[in-house]
Amino acid sequence: MPAQQSDLLILDTPEEQKTAIKRGGEFSLDVTGINDWLLARQKLKIPQKVVFFRLLATMVNAGLPVLKSINILRKQEKDPLLQKLYERLLAEIRAGKNLSTALREYKGNFSDSECSIIEAGEKTGKLNNSLVQLADQVEKISSISKKLKGALVYPIAIIIVMLGAIMVLMTLVVPKIVEIFGDPEELPALTKALIATSDFFVGYWWAIIVGLVVFVIGIMIWRQTKDGKYRYDGLILRVPIFWAVIRKTILSKFSRVFSNLLSSGISILESMRIIADVVDNEVYKQRFLLLREDIKKGVKIGDSLQDDSLFPEMLVQMIRVGEETAKLDTIILKIADFYDEEVESVINNIQKLLEPIIIVTMAVVIGLIAVGIMQPVMNLADIVSEG
Repeated sequence: MPAQQSDLLILDTPEEQKTAIKRGGEFSLDVTGINDWLLARQKLKIPQKVVFFRLLATMVNAGLPVLKSINILRKQEKDPLLQKLYERLLAEIRAGKNLSTALREYKGNFSDSECSIIEAGEKTGKLNNSLVQLADQVEKISSISKKLKGALVYPIAIIIVMLGAIMVLMTLVVPKIVEIFGDPEELPALTKALIATSDFFVGYWWAIIVGLVVFVIGIMIWRQTKDGKYRYDGLILRVPIFWAVIRKTILSKFSRVFSNLLSSGISILESMRIIADVVDNEVYKQRFLLLREDIKKGVKIGDSLQDDSLFPEMLVQMIRVGEETAKLDTIILKIADFYDEEVESVINNIQKLLEPIIIVTMAVVIGLIAVGIMQPVMNLADIVSEG
């Protein structure tokens, strides 16, 4: 024991006390604090939101109060992001707020449409139905978005490979032609064009990169303006091949969200305001706001959308039927299911159409470069054979 006390006294010098303070005191790395800071800046992913909606719907449907349901979910949850969500909701609800208000204030993780549907469910006593609707809605919209992005992965990858091959040929292969054949003035016209292009790539590669960066940044800044976003979204709707799937995706989202809002008891006027922010396209957003103004004046939805190029005739006619039969929410939901299938079909067709187009384009570009490289070789061979 004395030896141990002596060791402690030897270690406990003023210098070592300062080191201990730095290691364990105010200078120590607060891992928990950093982890909390990172979690506070992460948003819930789609699968996490679906799990939250479905589990909470199950608990509420079993007759449990919202507060008790969330407390039970918090205790059994392993995902740190969902744990943070449950802790925040418990604190807000205990403070007297309802679920929809607490979700609106949760770092923008829940959209206006989702919170409005939950709010309507709270008012009508059908919260479990609202939660199930939201889970289905989030899954469907997410599925369509994933399929659209997946359809773009393959062509983008092929284009990147093609551009990489062109860069290699232009910077490494073509410059060697001048060294082999000497006077460039005696080379064929296509070879001269390749050499000129290659010289530009080699001499001004930095300008190409800077130009691309400036162009991308300029587009991003332009999109932040109201006029720029409207024009950009308008151009997106006219992109060859892709315009059909983009429009059908927007109409699918509109139909599904509109149906859920109506079935939850939210007025058509309020639904249009919410949908205008949901569609994520400025052209359609402005059109829905105009539609809202028409509805205020007593104009029916079908009459307002008649002969509008943004809305297919079939959709307009089905909306008319829904208005006449007072079953607009049911018919709109059928429209959403129809457009979901349409989007899948169009995406499959796009993939089948783009593949040969990209392959043919790549073959033509690489072929021209190959001909430009081989043409002087073949001319040289002819000269040698004649000699």
